[in-house]
Amino acid sequence: MSHGVQFHQYADDTQLHLAMSSDNTSDGLSVLAVCTAEVRHWYLQNGLQLIPDKSEELIIGTANQLRTDNSVITSVCVADVELPVANEIKVLGVVLDRHLTFDKHVLAVTWSCNFHAQAIRHIRYLLSTDLSQTLTCSLILMRLDYCNSVLYGAPVSSIQKLQRVQNNAARIVLQAPRRSHAKPVMRQLHWLPVQHRIDYKVSVLTYKTLNTSVLQYLSQRINRRVNARTLRTTTTPLLIQPFARTDFAKRSFRCAAPSVWNSLPASVIGSDSLSVFKSGLKTFLFHRYFG
Repeated sequence: MSHGVQFHQYADDTQLHLAMSSDNTSDGLSVLAVCTAEVRHWYLQNGLQLIPDKSEELIIGTANQLRTDNSVITSVCVADVELPVANEIKVLGVVLDRHLTFDKHVLAVTWSCNFHAQAIRHIRYLLSTDLSQTLTCSLILMRLDYCNSVLYGAPVSSIQKLQRVQNNAARIVLQAPRRSHAKPVMRQLHWLPVQHRIDYKVSVLTYKTLNTSVLQYLSQRINRRVNARTLRTTTTPLLIQPFARTDFAKRSFRCAAPSVWNSLPASVIGSDSLSVFKSGLKTFLFHRYFG
């Protein structure tokens, strides 16, 4: 923190985050080199060892930022060791790429879900509807929902790939023909489509940030709207929508949370508890999609 480097620590992993200007990346890389060298020194003092060769580096930015001459970086110094910059890295099971398109992540999720869907299809005639739905939710929908909030604002093509996976899973559970329309099948199963599941996750994260003590690092990213005059919406806890110049910035939590939150009805966002909020939120999103 003394170098201005942000970090996240897990049981056996430490992530360092540093914001750099595309016009001058040398200063940021120098700060990162000094910071990692001090981290390695602290490790040695406390009987630990930092192995730089097992570290991975990724530079994230817009297409214009990564195209500038000063931002073309091939290697980064970590604890006095020069390491090549990767095109993508996996963090907690999510594949991050340089432009945050999540194409590789969606591909991995799609492949895994299709594998399990094919396995369930082979034994579907042996299972009851309830059991097949339980298996599908555990093996397929769980993968579609895992960290899906990072897909907010992702390309439509990526969302469509995941939606086709969910449509296929719904047909398998109800033994519907492969070319049948998926919307009635999903309505019968009471499943929200992929895009609405993403909005659901962002809404729940926002509610927890506003009403509980968890996710404190996210509470610094959003602010409640304060009206100077008394209006009908004064009692509704809306959020300030910050200005974002690029689509890349609009995908951040500080922009996504107010956009999704402010679109919800007052009866939902004014819920007294998280369980009541989740129930009202799912009902609202369900009727929004299915009518």
